[in-house]
Amino acid sequence: MTVNDFLPSVYEKQVTSGSVTWRSPSNIALVKYWGKHGQQLPMNPSVSFTLSECATTTKLSWQPKDSEGFSFDLFFEGEKKIAFYGKIEKFLERVQPYLGFLEDFHFKIETSNSFPHSSGIASSASGMSALSLALMSLEEELTGVIDKREFKRKASFLSRLGSGSACRSIDGPLIEWGEHVTIPGSSDLFGVPYPHPVAEVFTTYRDVILLVDKGVKKVSSTVGHNLMSGHPYAEARFDQARNNMDLLQTIFQSGDLSAFTALVESEALSLHAVMLASTPSYILMKPNTLQVIEKVWEYRKETGSALCFTLDAGANVHLLFPDEENDRVMEFIKSDLVGYCQNGQYICDGVGKGAEMLK
Repeated sequence: MTVNDFLPSVYEKQVTSGSVTWRSPSNIALVKYWGKHGQQLPMNPSVSFTLSECATTTKLSWQPKDSEGFSFDLFFEGEKKIAFYGKIEKFLERVQPYLGFLEDFHFKIETSNSFPHSSGIASSASGMSALSLALMSLEEELTGVIDKREFKRKASFLSRLGSGSACRSIDGPLIEWGEHVTIPGSSDLFGVPYPHPVAEVFTTYRDVILLVDKGVKKVSSTVGHNLMSGHPYAEARFDQARNNMDLLQTIFQSGDLSAFTALVESEALSLHAVMLASTPSYILMKPNTLQVIEKVWEYRKETGSALCFTLDAGANVHLLFPDEENDRVMEFIKSDLVGYCQNGQYICDGVGKGAEMLK
């Protein structure tokens, strides 16, 4: 597919005012994408667990207008947020070629998260995907019923233009993004449900997010991605990610939890290794991040648990483990790891099914 497949349809129906509400989850990548080119295109494929509880709920209301240009108000958790306007306007500029109605309406965007602000959860992924789905609902009103698969595919395509990882939040439980030879239907333009067999254990995995540091990152993800251009280890990192995509096929099918642990933790540490080796270099982990990692390794050695960790581009730690281990892992978290969390905060989540429209 090409971007031309997402150009707008003929809008045959007249729509006056209306509204729609979507709830879209965040996600946690197992194989990470880091580095992009063109308009939000990934340098390597990635695959992620869709989360269940960490989500953004966005209500989009619209009414017709006659003036030119974009017109919108944005409210975050009940308060008008002028600081977010630049990001939304940039997103609307990017998606305008694919949504021909954007200048015909004034929009009111009311959004909220189920998780604390600045908690290190990928709020851009959940937020941009929720907004894209709401805009797709409006397009469906203007054109008539859209095939469900095409609806989700275009929503994923639009989401990517706001935040790359957002394209992996539309569906679940496992989503792949980025063209890869062994993933049928994969594309750099949108995310697709992981198409190969997956052992049942991975469909009920838990994710407990330890909020080690809730401060604003010193280096944004956008800057970090850009630093992969000319990075001395970039090509090796991209090859590693592609190889890990292939290894995961066997792991997912067999249910080999030891191999899963080794791959996921290697991916997390490789992500932060390329940050350390960037020019300029930067460190997003905190001392407590490293303390948690050491504790997880000790716990696994002592108990034989399948508990493992992964990291996004930040200091907070995602603890992944099978649902059957939930009780004992939670005891370990409360007794040994809470002290490393800012204000003792952590979030309990798990693998989810994707976004949903709310009545």
